[in-house]
Amino acid sequence: MKTDAPRYKRILLKASGEALMGSQGFGIDVEVADRIASDIAEVRAMGVEVGVVVGGGNIFRGVAVASKGGDRVTGDHMGMLATVINALALATSLRKLGIDTEVLSAIAMPEICQSFSQRAALHHLDKGRVVIFAGGTGNPFFTTDSAAALRAAEMGAEAILKGTQVDGIYSADPKKDPTATRFDSLTHAEVLDKGLAVMDVAAVSLARENAIPIIVFSIHEKGGLAAIVTGGGRGTVVTDR
Repeated sequence: MKTDAPRYKRILLKASGEALMGSQGFGIDVEVADRIASDIAEVRAMGVEVGVVVGGGNIFRGVAVASKGGDRVTGDHMGMLATVINALALATSLRKLGIDTEVLSAIAMPEICQSFSQRAALHHLDKGRVVIFAGGTGNPFFTTDSAAALRAAEMGAEAILKGTQVDGIYSADPKKDPTATRFDSLTHAEVLDKGLAVMDVAAVSLARENAIPIIVFSIHEKGGLAAIVTGGGRGTVVTDR
């Protein structure tokens, strides 16, 4: 049952790079970035502390290089840089709303943003700032899903909220298979055993080890983030508790 009070004090929002594209085929739709920022501002106004990890698939995917015979490590480094671009764009949208925001990158680039450390992240969160984590984990071969689970554990997040293109976890891609069924709830183990494409295995395993629930919802619904945070909305909850 939905209530006005938030269920979580501190959350990690994972948004795909594709979410920032809107209806475009590439890049960043500023209107979409502004709308996601307004959703974040809404939950921040409730007193919820927010960390964000955003992917880079709207600009570049490291696996694309490897699939064409290139060096995967170099490709992943390029993908990490794409996440920094997206983080800066989302930070700009948040600051336009008067939300104090810091971008922390796993790859040092002090002329652009601060370098990540757990101490810096906790400091900014305690000061009421939205913290956007860029650069993935800083290591090749790890996805931004893994980065989201890692940062959630490091910041003591009470939940990972994964904003996707659909309103939860399905047995198959509902856009391709009309018979796909939607799950209201699952355990971390069920997600792994069923091979459901929610987050990669490393991310789900890390969330399970740290007892962090994962809530999958549609990031395209305005106000959807606040609805999930207050116990309503439509999504799939992954938890072992």
